[in-house]
Amino acid sequence: MNRLRSAAVILASLLVPLTTVAEETIHVAYSERPPYMVPLPDGTPSGLTGTPTVHAFKTAGIPVQWHKVPTNRQLAMVKDAKSLNCAVGWFMLPDRLQYAKFTKPIYRDRTWLVLTNDAFAARGIATLDELTRQRDIRVLVKDNYSYGGLDAYIRQWHPVMAVSTASTVKMVQSVSKGAVDLMFVSDEEGSYLLKQHAADANNLRLLSLKDMPRGPERYIMCSKAVPDEVIARLNKAITFR
Repeated sequence: MNRLRSAAVILASLLVPLTTVAEETIHVAYSERPPYMVPLPDGTPSGLTGTPTVHAFKTAGIPVQWHKVPTNRQLAMVKDAKSLNCAVGWFMLPDRLQYAKFTKPIYRDRTWLVLTNDAFAARGIATLDELTRQRDIRVLVKDNYSYGGLDAYIRQWHPVMAVSTASTVKMVQSVSKGAVDLMFVSDEEGSYLLKQHAADANNLRLLSLKDMPRGPERYIMCSKAVPDEVIARLNKAITFR
């Protein structure tokens, strides 16, 4: 009997760390970025990428604490290889694979558009190839953002770059006022911006260039500390096809 009790105690002690790891809370970061992520009163995100992320964690039964923080802070959290952190809606890139794990995709953008103002739209540029042959264009980009298939064009193009850490609303205002010529937006985001920012919309235009690359897939990006078992459970719960 004593031997059986001893064996039971040893077995219980071995199982405790596994249970603790499985039930440990994952800290998930996002930023307010309609229509992709819209904070709800309880602090959870909704939207094109927010809703499927919440659904995946809930379906997988993984405890979550949500954090609404700027994008650079999200990157710092994911790069912390000792903490259980994830971020919502990021692109999978080779350099990010060095410090992060990715789930299956949770969403795919339709296509890229150019958000510009009346003055620039009057140039009548119709293709991405034509655009990247212009040398005097001022392009506004978000700090530490990727623009999917456009990244390679931008690197070869070498336009005048303005890098911003401001909100998307502030960036749109810079385009409207002519401080820069254009910024790249997804079809979904561009349509939302024109509808929601009527004060600036009279001087804003969305250009659909003929040879734009297809919109990229978006993922839940996690730190290396997040167990593979958690990623597998999330993948099983993700419904995007």
